[in-house]
Amino acid sequence: MSWSDRRHLLRVLVPGLLAASLSGCGFQPMLAPGSPGAALSGRVLVDAPTDRAAFDLVDRLEQRLGRAETPAYRLSYSINLREQGLGVTPEGATTRYNLDGSITYALREIGGDAIVASGRVESFTSWSATGSTLSTLGAEEDARQRLMQILADQIVTRLLAAAP
Repeated sequence: MSWSDRRHLLRVLVPGLLAASLSGCGFQPMLAPGSPGAALSGRVLVDAPTDRAAFDLVDRLEQRLGRAETPAYRLSYSINLREQGLGVTPEGATTRYNLDGSITYALREIGGDAIVASGRVESFTSWSATGSTLSTLGAEEDARQRLMQILADQIVTRLLAAAP
């Protein structure tokens, strides 16, 4: 058997073996019908945003969990952002910024104060301030939006892992 024939055989067999091994271990997508994560899909009412960062957070949470049609849970959150300059020129001009963010969240049942899941997530993004004023403002806004998406994805991952 030539090497090309062996490679073809591996391309055919390996995906089938992987699929068989995953199905044998009980692997199931987190948001599949009947899975624990499906209990959250379209059922989490996120607190209304009060500023741009919260708007970006809520937007991403609703993209991932669905907009609450029949809410069974309420998600409250508290956003903490801190901006710090990193790169400084000999003249004292800041050329790079870091944006550190953390969110404390709590998932409660509607009609009660019992906490189903809670926690804290954190991450950071950066942007360069070496361009024009307009490009620097655009880069800063993009970094803030990316940070909220990262933090929202972390919250969703933890909520799905702790799904009721």
